[in-house]
Amino acid sequence: MAKNWFFGLTSRFVMSVMAGLLILSYASVVVNPAKLWFISLAGLFYIPLSLINLIFLLWAVKRRSKSFMIPLLALLPSLFFIGRYVQMPQQKEESVKVAEKEESKDTVKVITYNVGRFALHGKKSGIQDMNECADSIFAFIKSQDADIICLQEFRLNDKKRVKAYLSEKLKGYDVQYYIFPDGNGAFGNVTLSRLPVTGKGKIRFEESANLAIYTDHRIGERRFRVYNCHFESYNISFTGMVRALFNADGRVFEETGSKVKRSMTRRPVQVDQVFRDIEYCPVESFVCGDFNDNPMSYTYYRMTRNREDAFVEAGEGFGATYAFLWPVLRIDYVLYPDRYKAVSHEIIRKPYSDHYPVVTKIVL
Repeated sequence: MAKNWFFGLTSRFVMSVMAGLLILSYASVVVNPAKLWFISLAGLFYIPLSLINLIFLLWAVKRRSKSFMIPLLALLPSLFFIGRYVQMPQQKEESVKVAEKEESKDTVKVITYNVGRFALHGKKSGIQDMNECADSIFAFIKSQDADIICLQEFRLNDKKRVKAYLSEKLKGYDVQYYIFPDGNGAFGNVTLSRLPVTGKGKIRFEESANLAIYTDHRIGERRFRVYNCHFESYNISFTGMVRALFNADGRVFEETGSKVKRSMTRRPVQVDQVFRDIEYCPVESFVCGDFNDNPMSYTYYRMTRNREDAFVEAGEGFGATYAFLWPVLRIDYVLYPDRYKAVSHEIIRKPYSDHYPVVTKIVL
């Protein structure tokens, strides 16, 4: 009897802790990590926390325990959030109707893609070197026939040839970029457009190699701006963490914790910089790029204000864009003004980068 009482008390305690962490993950969307960075950790683990609570719910129901209310109440808000991670297939009839309307309206096809410095080559990908990786990426991009292309972590060994290189790879596109020169070449953000570009600019982030650039576009009588963002990354080596786990190397985990804290406190400052620029923007704005943050975050909450998420509106299946943790981590986005309409959204699982390209079509 005492054993059953202890087991019941312990299980309820563990369930309450997991439920509390899940509820904390909901708070992470509105709490600025620059002030309380640790709350963002709960948001980062939203998916595993949800799964744990779901398992507890099924276990308690099977045992006919009244404790099922603990995970149930914690999971209820997920009805409003889970669609940011996974979308059920839409009805074909509705898609056909939207496609028919699309033909008579101004439509923009947008790609955002973190190309990972063209560094993902080797036995697994079957790509021999950086040049072949770049060729594969640009061949894919060319096949998509997009109007606007936003690239992050673009790299070229010769910093003087960036514009010529891009013009050669993608003929017919206006090339706008911002590149950080270093001893081995240059890297940064690139925006390419087949639409007329009427203006451009950059937003530098302090003490960071990340940045945002923007380009103003015209299609017919419409004017709009596209922000191509690359917010602070974690700079974590998952393979290094696994090796450290087996070798019991505490220094690696200490360093990892420091990097996580640094990125979580820097990113909201960068997000606020971009958001302030958007507020003063004279035209409507798209926000694209690698946010290095999941949908349960202050970053996502801030950037989606007055904008829709193309995946939520037109995507299907899992929305994960980070290849190494598929299908858990979604960090690349196309956000657009809420009066427009996304009619298609694809995350194409190409093996050329640690990110997958996001391709979406939007009716203006």
